[in-house]
Amino acid sequence: MAEEIAAEQRHVDRVYARLTVIKKEAAASETAGYGIARAGNFAALVERDAMVFHAARRRRLLDAEHDGLVFGRLDLQPSANGAADAEITADEFEDRAGDGVAPSATPAGANETGALATGGPATGDPAAGATGTAGEDPGDGNADPGPGNAASGLGEVRYIGRIGLRDTDASPLVIDWRAPAAAPFYRATPVDPLGVVRRRMIQSTGERVTGIEDDLLDPEAAPPGMRVVGDGALVATLARATGTGMRDIVATIQREQDEAIRSPALGVTIVRGGPGTGKTAVALHRVAYLLYADRQRFAGGGVLVVGPSPVFVTYIARVLPSLGEDDVTLRSLGSMVVGTEATRHDPDEVALIKGSLRMSRVLSRAARDASPDTPDELRLLYRGTLLRLDARALRGLRDTVMSGGPKRNAVRAKAAGYVLDALWRQAVELLGAPAVQQRPEFASDTAERREFIGFMRAWWPRLRPVDVLGWLADPERARRYSEGLLSNREIRMLTRSLAGLAADGPSIQDVPLLDELDELLGTPPAPAKRRGDPFMVGGVREVTTHADRVAASRAAALERPDDYREYAHVVVDESQDVSPMQWRMIGRRAEFASWTVVGDPAQSAWHGDPAEARRARNAALGSRRRSEYALTTNYRNSEEIFAVAADVVRRAEPEIELPTAVRRSGVPPRHVLTDDLEPAVREAARDLLAEVDGTVGVIATQATKDLVAGWVAGLDPDRLQTVNSLESKGMEYDGVLVVEPAAIVAESPSGVRTLYVALSRATQRLTTVGTDESWH
Repeated sequence: MAEEIAAEQRHVDRVYARLTVIKKEAAASETAGYGIARAGNFAALVERDAMVFHAARRRRLLDAEHDGLVFGRLDLQPSANGAADAEITADEFEDRAGDGVAPSATPAGANETGALATGGPATGDPAAGATGTAGEDPGDGNADPGPGNAASGLGEVRYIGRIGLRDTDASPLVIDWRAPAAAPFYRATPVDPLGVVRRRMIQSTGERVTGIEDDLLDPEAAPPGMRVVGDGALVATLARATGTGMRDIVATIQREQDEAIRSPALGVTIVRGGPGTGKTAVALHRVAYLLYADRQRFAGGGVLVVGPSPVFVTYIARVLPSLGEDDVTLRSLGSMVVGTEATRHDPDEVALIKGSLRMSRVLSRAARDASPDTPDELRLLYRGTLLRLDARALRGLRDTVMSGGPKRNAVRAKAAGYVLDALWRQAVELLGAPAVQQRPEFASDTAERREFIGFMRAWWPRLRPVDVLGWLADPERARRYSEGLLSNREIRMLTRSLAGLAADGPSIQDVPLLDELDELLGTPPAPAKRRGDPFMVGGVREVTTHADRVAASRAAALERPDDYREYAHVVVDESQDVSPMQWRMIGRRAEFASWTVVGDPAQSAWHGDPAEARRARNAALGSRRRSEYALTTNYRNSEEIFAVAADVVRRAEPEIELPTAVRRSGVPPRHVLTDDLEPAVREAARDLLAEVDGTVGVIATQATKDLVAGWVAGLDPDRLQTVNSLESKGMEYDGVLVVEPAAIVAESPSGVRTLYVALSRATQRLTTVGTDESWH
């Protein structure tokens, strides 16, 4: 083992030495770029800007991918040499992406703009030192096979990492994990080894190799003396402690996961999988792969990742930066509307009402209705004569303006014009045409009068979505808007739930209703914004070049609005819980997008009309081509832990399809029955913190989360987190404590599935504490 680690350390040292050189070159290029400006002509200024931009971008990428840069190695059969597809290194990728040319997974030989090269060997003798210079390369095109391998019979050796790096002679030291040449690292199996004899996972801390784990995929092709270390890369990785955030799986992607990650970029990719199958990680790694394969399209248009809760979004936030991608928008379902950060859930029955497509028709009626306290007449004195529009006349004007379904806020000026027309016609009728101004002069003078301005503010106010949603707290209005759509009981529940909207803020289930109203009401036309001079500082304008001004103008043109809705790709995680109204909300941001949709029907907390949910999802996804993938292996839970979770859900739904856990720990879950919850919960949490090195999750009901959090306060807050049953969706902890499982079952009609989710969050230890054992 020590000799094998030392051999890998020599190659890793060489990689980091080469990385240091490339970083210095990037910094030197950046410095040199500023010097070009001394030439004093326009071409030099443009060249300066381009050179500095590319050098800074490359330096940032190299800095971001320092830790764990090399994580894998492939030993291939001699017959597999040169059989790989093309690969793109980090240097070439950044050059092409910076120039606006998107790299693509093109087969070897296509060699667009010279940026593609065949996925060749990880060259150089690791024993030669850490300088990585061309003079030290023996030129044989193969990495040192290591002390435990016989050189004869060993084919090409490839090192796989987070980015691709080449040596000074252009031979690859590390192949980017997203490149086609790296695909066998993820797709090779003992049944179909794809020319791979041995797959090795390299574990590192910083620049130091700390361990290796091997999978021997083709024993018959292994040369005499080839060493195989450990119990297998995947199982070894799964046994390690997790951190506070979700870890990337770039070193342990399995074949079924890799196929989903590299699914065609266009259309819809649907990934289904039970707990622990890695579906969330697959979705995020797919984002990194798409940005690598077609950066111009996906970085230019933007990528939106939608998760179920703020807890979940925080949990996954570190994965994409760890893969070298930070130009992605993360949103929870409660933060999809600008300026709204909803975290509370409505009771289950209310959530079903608000999530139903019927609410779209309820809100459409509300958006067309008169505001509360709307004046029922307009009285205006003109040249000694009283002009008057009564309630009937005003209703007729409103109906005329709103005919054809325009957005209310957008036609406020049009409404004022119709009122002025009606007043002018009345003035002509009462005074005669000779005594009345022409229509334009009459309208101009009347529109400036204080009485008219005050009337329009009250009769046709600029409405915010939250204002109109609040109208449904009025029982009389709610009945009118809901007639023929909701039952009397549903109307009462809806009204009660919105009574505290102003004081408590919106719930997560209110957010799609606000988005629907925003779509119905529209935005009032705003005068063109005058942009400030970006080069004006303290009233003094800085000296700038033409290139500076052009760059600033381009940046302003590309700036996305806060409520950006033209994403190139949208990822929806935990899709089984997305309500029909939430699908409508997400769909508005994906009119031109491709999709990745991941979920598990067995974990669904949404128990509304399945046909309605399918209709809403299909409407959002449109007629795009769909590719579906099923993940069937549970890599998270031990067999002992998953058996408890599976037993719970199978008793309620015997025919449900569940994944298969792949490892045994020999440690059965603990179930504590008690009459006094608080001390039992605190003791169980303390025990879990002592038993695992990583994180511990305490899962309670929605109603008792804050109470339980108080019980375990002070017990290593850096490693312990308390969440409610819905917030546990998508989370993963080394140890899990489920508090009062029977109460989780009882809190909603989908309680059994929610408990199934809670019980399947643990990688190493599971404990339940409760006063009622009826749940198992």
